[in-house]
Amino acid sequence: MEPAPNILPTRLRQLRQARGLSLEALATAMGGVVTKQALSKYQRGEDFPSLRVLSALAPALGVKVVDLCRAPSVAVEILAFRKTSQLGRREQARVEGQVTRMLEERGRLQELTQQGDRGTIPIHSLLVSSLAGAESAADALRQRWELGTDPIASVVDALEDHQVHVLEIDAGERFDGLAAVARRADGSVAAAAVVCRRGLSHARQRLNLAHELGHLALAPAPDVDPEKAAFRFAGAFLAPARTLLREVGVRRSTIGLDELLLQKRRHGMSLQALLYRLRDLEVITETHARQWWQTINARGWKKQEPEELPPEEAHWLRQTVLRAFSEGLLTATELASLTGETVEEAPSLPLARRRAFLRLPSEERRRILESHATALKAHYDADSEWRTETGGDVLDG
Repeated sequence: MEPAPNILPTRLRQLRQARGLSLEALATAMGGVVTKQALSKYQRGEDFPSLRVLSALAPALGVKVVDLCRAPSVAVEILAFRKTSQLGRREQARVEGQVTRMLEERGRLQELTQQGDRGTIPIHSLLVSSLAGAESAADALRQRWELGTDPIASVVDALEDHQVHVLEIDAGERFDGLAAVARRADGSVAAAAVVCRRGLSHARQRLNLAHELGHLALAPAPDVDPEKAAFRFAGAFLAPARTLLREVGVRRSTIGLDELLLQKRRHGMSLQALLYRLRDLEVITETHARQWWQTINARGWKKQEPEELPPEEAHWLRQTVLRAFSEGLLTATELASLTGETVEEAPSLPLARRRAFLRLPSEERRRILESHATALKAHYDADSEWRTETGGDVLDG
């Protein structure tokens, strides 16, 4: 199998990093078929593995051999990566590799099931010249997606309904979030994704996803901080100003815990995010907001607030994989690789028909067989070519 130029080295590095494996660990996972020095040569493009080595390398990386030697149909671009300064380079590479692989798979599934981009993915299309402009951008996207101004019941559903994939990965607290886009060879958008850490609370997950959506959609002016713009966008996307001001009032000297918890339940935002939102809209003063933040710190609510809910669940991947499997576009092995589920291979249509036939009463089976025999006899009597090809009439002997 001859790979396209430079494909194997690139894929090997990407897939290895996505699984968090060093060259030595990968060699061990392959059962010692090759050394880490040999793997290093493959990764640098100085040598190409034999079929025997490829057959051990692919399962160690969780892919098929063809995935190592074939360029993906889309190119994944990381648009924003939010992290603390303590996140190591190796961990960042692992996260990026994992996201790249996941988005490639989703792009392929979209093509298989003919769910191409319907023009709803707003990649850097909302111009923002000020932080206040992020408010208008959030309102514009809500209008474009026909979400109205009421609280969004499920942010995950709203994103997946508009072909923005929601990816959750296992990562430490040093990773905050990520936005990525997959493009076809002609530069058009095939898929987009927002990524957050697995295990976040309901409110924090929603804010993170809305924040990464901001990084996907916004095109901030050079003098606008992209992080601040994305945060302002997220707050406005979850709690539109018109709706929130109608509920809490335009100006407040104070706001109590019970009222904040009510708004948390209604808009699916944390107490901390709500306080930032109320301060940005000048409903409460900076001083009152600081008083609340001190209370939150003192009560230990910075990490775990009262009335926390479990995170929302994504459904697109499982739904699409099961659909593709039912339509014969994926095998049971591929389904298990994508979802972790084990299912029985669906019987082929002829086999299914044979099984259904055998379940019929004997008289019904005899009638059907006689009918088919009569139809076949009529067909062969009308077609004389088979006699010539087989050397004449078939004689009973």
